[in-house]
Amino acid sequence: MVGDETAITISEKPTEQTKVPRVTYEDIGGLKEVIQKVRELIELPLKHPELFKRLGIDPPKGVLLYGPPGVGKTMLAKAVANETDAYFTSINGPEIMSKFYGESEQRLREIFKEAEDNAPAVIFIDEIDAIAPKRDEVIGEVERRVVAQLLTLMDGLESRGNVIVVGATNRPAALDPALRRPGRFDREIEIPLPDKDGRLEILQIHTRNMPLSSDVDLVKLAEITHGYTGADLASLVREAAMYTLRRYLPKIDLPQDKIPPEILESMQVTMGDFMNAFKDIVPSGMRRYTWKSQR
Repeated sequence: MVGDETAITISEKPTEQTKVPRVTYEDIGGLKEVIQKVRELIELPLKHPELFKRLGIDPPKGVLLYGPPGVGKTMLAKAVANETDAYFTSINGPEIMSKFYGESEQRLREIFKEAEDNAPAVIFIDEIDAIAPKRDEVIGEVERRVVAQLLTLMDGLESRGNVIVVGATNRPAALDPALRRPGRFDREIEIPLPDKDGRLEILQIHTRNMPLSSDVDLVKLAEITHGYTGADLASLVREAAMYTLRRYLPKIDLPQDKIPPEILESMQVTMGDFMNAFKDIVPSGMRRYTWKSQR
């Protein structure tokens, strides 16, 4: 459950499949309650703004997703865009910052204008704390100007639910408080680490197309992976598959153009492969402590 973003990626409609990979809610495990909140706060305003008009309330302009790295914030935003057939624009916070005067603000204006022209749209800002930190705690003038520009752009969005800004951060306290006021990022959704049942669901998703040996016990793996994020579990599955590949490499004549079908059909990922991979994966929540102990 992790997404990799480029500096700034602007796509056409997700149905045209130019930039945004096809992600659905079924691809996201362990977040049923979170997905329900996301659908209420983001999907409904994009698909059925008339519901909010009937009730006499304005849909949210901005929703802030916060939680540890790798829990699925980016995937949730992509899933909403795909499920609603909305235009999707992704901004990577640290990489939009420019030392040249006015360039960052101009780029933000262009992104918002592009989204409004292609509404309904989702503007996703990853690591938003990097471009909108608390202004009274930053030294650089660029950060202050970008925060002011973002506030102006969000205030300028019409409250019709046709463009929603989704911010993601693992440091919500570092965000400028003006952005967390009504009419901006006034809805916040915490995305926690998955519990045991959530980890099992994530493992089932990532292994659904994998030839598993009969000795593989996903329930046991879910029990022993406490502290793992969705991204960690995806890495565990990939690394287990690599251990499987290494076991079969001696049987494969690599110079041949094709692998014999009997070898391909015999390949299975075993519990031993998962346990070897388990030794290699350090949970995201523990990495900073591991790094400190190695200094």
